[in-house]
Amino acid sequence: MSDYDLVIRGGTVADGTGANLWDGDIAITGGRIAATGTVTGKGREEIDARGKLVTPGFVDIHTHYDAQVTWDTRFSPSTNHGVTTVLLGNCGVGFAPCRPEQRAQMIDVMEGVEDIPGIVMAEGLPWNWVSFPDYLDAIERRPMDADFAVAIPHIPVRVFVMGQRAIDREPATSADMQAMAALVRDGLEAGAFGFSTTRVIGHRTASGDQLPVTTASEDELMTIAMAMKAHGKSLFMSASEFDTGNGFSSEFRMLARIAATSGQTVTFPLLQYNEAPERWREIADACAIERARGADIYGQVVGRPVGVLYGLQLTLHPFRGCPTYERIDPLPVAQRAAEMRRPDVRAAILAEMTLPLDPRKYPAFMRDISLCYAMGADPDYAPPESERFDNVARRRGCTVEEVAYDALLAEDGLGILYFPARNYTYCNLETVHDMLGREGAVLGLGDGGAHVGAICDGSMQTFMLSYWTRDRRGDRLSIPQAVHLMTGRTAAIGGFGDRGVIAPHFKGDLNIIDYDRLALYPPRASFDLPAGGRRLTQAARGYAATIVSGVVTARDDQPTGPLPGRLVRGRRGTPSIP
Repeated sequence: MSDYDLVIRGGTVADGTGANLWDGDIAITGGRIAATGTVTGKGREEIDARGKLVTPGFVDIHTHYDAQVTWDTRFSPSTNHGVTTVLLGNCGVGFAPCRPEQRAQMIDVMEGVEDIPGIVMAEGLPWNWVSFPDYLDAIERRPMDADFAVAIPHIPVRVFVMGQRAIDREPATSADMQAMAALVRDGLEAGAFGFSTTRVIGHRTASGDQLPVTTASEDELMTIAMAMKAHGKSLFMSASEFDTGNGFSSEFRMLARIAATSGQTVTFPLLQYNEAPERWREIADACAIERARGADIYGQVVGRPVGVLYGLQLTLHPFRGCPTYERIDPLPVAQRAAEMRRPDVRAAILAEMTLPLDPRKYPAFMRDISLCYAMGADPDYAPPESERFDNVARRRGCTVEEVAYDALLAEDGLGILYFPARNYTYCNLETVHDMLGREGAVLGLGDGGAHVGAICDGSMQTFMLSYWTRDRRGDRLSIPQAVHLMTGRTAAIGGFGDRGVIAPHFKGDLNIIDYDRLALYPPRASFDLPAGGRRLTQAARGYAATIVSGVVTARDDQPTGPLPGRLVRGRRGTPSIP
């Protein structure tokens, strides 16, 4: 007779606390860690982890699987990379609460902000909810390959209360604010992990309109935050930009006031922008001051550049909008690539690059390709400056457009261009290294489930471990440091205090990793969404096993079939020891 459900034997353990590595065993019973160290009892199932790295399951607090959870059973691509808990409902976008007559508006918002095709959501969403608690009830019935929690998104709340006035971005009345606060309070009571909003001017609907919440007043946000305070501590997450051109950021000061007054855990994106490459330091320094004063405020950082991907199968590439290209765009990618190799087609497309773009269809930055790199079959997220297209063109004696054209045609038209849009101004990751070391920083912004045709940063966890602790030339993180950033730290800040640490009574979510083999495959387009919709996915190698609640969900980088992931209702504290 077995003593435990599962025993992992002899692994090298990074326990999620940041403490030194240790060798030993881990036993799991009833979905929780029962013993660590030298485990003398037997497991119903045992895994030999000698020579492998064992970590807690990774916790990702910034994803957009709000739609995918209603039709899929896997949080891919995140769960391809050891993620065992995800938080949905970020950036103020989502699908609940939502009246039937508001569904098209919520799809328009999600398509515009998060690049999920509208037809995919129109066909895939079951809409078997109206209120936010209804939505939680609906997705609670979904067996998944990882645990999931949800934040209450501002846009559907505001539209639910104000209707067309919200779409027209009218100021909320006092009664509107109280009604929104009541909906948020109801959501928290039903098990939401917090609230999210967006303040990014560039976030638009698919129709090109500004979002209903972008210019919401501080009074509106503070009213909601104070309603949250009555429920206890939760996450208050704002996708904000910080313009310091006319003095220090009023946006940051507002978030600091919300954190100090409401006592909520406030997070915001902390990114390096090319147009103001040192602004992030001002914000990070101000965050440190506010934290010293007692505010619970963090900058969410991503462990690599935020990379926009261009490809013939993807949402964007620099030759979209050229009439000659648009005529062949409906062809299958291999045929399209063959056409593009014809000298007359190539010459015509390159000549048409001087034609103006339709701003309603394509962003202007799509043509700014001098800062791009070829992704290649062995993806490099910290490419040398010498391989930037402007420098490649200079060496070859050609234009950057010609360099981009050739790179897209690689691999029979599957070539991908990599545009590091944020965090790569100086063509290295020194800035990111500084960000990761900040006490007021928390790992996030992977955006799994979103930007499905242009960004694939849901693979960040594999990159964090392979690049920052092993492959980087220069200052590295230790394995315990990197694992802590992805587990114990994100779990504690996000409200998942019962996981992210390998110790008795914590949740039995683990990764067993062949550390020396750990690597990323290039992103690829998959056509497995409802209505045959396209999305970017990315695989990894080196995950010997991923375990959720003591159940092996993946082995040797492939799913095993069981789906033990469940909705997490309400914040979790550190497990109490009986």
